Amino acid sequence: MGYKLTTINKLSAANITDSLAAAITKDELKYIASEIANDASLWRGKSLAGMDEISARQIEIALDTAEAIKLLHKSGNDAARFAYPRTLALIFEKPSLRTRTSFEAGMAQMHGASVYLAPADVGLGTRESVEDVAGALSGWVDVIAARVFSHETVTRLRDGASIPIINALSDREHPLQMFADMLTLREQFGTLNGLKLAYIGDGNNVLNSLLLTGARLGVSISAACPAGYEPERSFVDEARQIASSEGTGAVIEITADPYVAVSDAHAVYTDVWASMGQEDEAAHRKQVFASYCIDEALMSAAREDAIALHCLPAHRGEEISAGVMDKFRHVIMSQAENRMHTQKALLLLILGPA
Repeated sequence: MGYKLTTINKLSAANITDSLAAAITKDELKYIASEIANDASLWRGKSLAGMDEISARQIEIALDTAEAIKLLHKSGNDAARFAYPRTLALIFEKPSLRTRTSFEAGMAQMHGASVYLAPADVGLGTRESVEDVAGALSGWVDVIAARVFSHETVTRLRDGASIPIINALSDREHPLQMFADMLTLREQFGTLNGLKLAYIGDGNNVLNSLLLTGARLGVSISAACPAGYEPERSFVDEARQIASSEGTGAVIEITADPYVAVSDAHAVYTDVWASMGQEDEAAHRKQVFASYCIDEALMSAAREDAIALHCLPAHRGEEISAGVMDKFRHVIMSQAENRMHTQKALLLLILGPA
C-alpha cells in the first residue's frame, strides 16, 4: 500500500509539473517548472534563516519563480500548487498584517493550509523549550515560519526541527522582505545588476539584509543613518567582502548624510524609526531621525526616474512624507503584494509539489 501511495503521489506531482510548464508562457521562465519538481534543486529542503546563507543563484531562481507565479495568479491560473496539501506553521511573537496574510493567502492559493500560533498558544521558551516546540511541530506540519524578537530563537528552532525553518523576521535580519524588494526593483527597472538603492533611517534588520542581498546581486547600497544608529559593522564588512569576492560590482556605503546617499539612486527606501519592541524609544528617536525623512526635496536629489520604497507600515510625516508616500503608493503596494508571490515561490521551491 505504501508503494502504491508513493507512486500515485509521484504521478500527481508529475501532472502538476506538466501543467505548470504548460501554463508558463514566458520562455525564459519555463525552466521554473523543472526547478520546482527537482528534489536535488538548490532550495529543496533548505531553511531560510538569513541572507548570509543564500547564494545569488538561489535568489535569482526564487525571483524567476515568483515572477512566473505572479503572472499565473493574475490570470487566475492555479497551476503553481501542491499535489498533496502541505501545512505551514506560523509562529508569531510579533503581530503582522503583511506577513500573516500573505502566508495564509498564499498557502490557500496553492491548495495548502496554515496554522497560526500566537504567543499565548505556544509559550515559546517559557511553557515549553524552543527545541521541543520545533520537534513537535515537525511531526505535524511541513515547514515553520517564525516571526520573533531574537534571532537566537530562529537558530534554536532550526536546530530542534527536522523540517525547514523560515525566518519571517528577527532582530538580526528580515530575509523575506528582500525577495519582495528585489522583485519590485526588477519589475520597475528590468534588471538588478547596476542599480543603486539608497536606504534612509535606522540601521535595523531590514538594512542588514539589504546589504547582503544587494552585494550578491550587484545592487549598490548607500545607507544614511544617524550616528549611533548605523547597521552592525559585521554586516557592512560581510557585504563588502561578498561584493569583492563574487565580483558583483556593488558598492556598499554608510553615511550620515541622506543627500549623499540618494545621489544617483534608482530607489530610495525607508522603514519605521522605531520597530516593534522599541516603543519606549519612539519619542527620542523622532528627534534623532527628524532629518531622515524621505520627502519631496530628498527625492529630487535622486535620479529623475527614482522610486520610493517602504516595507510598511508607514508613518506619514515621519520617515516618509505623505506626498512621497502617495506619489509612489502604487509601487509600495506592489512591493507589499510581492511578499505573497515571493513567499509562495520559496515554499514551492523548498517543499516541492508532492
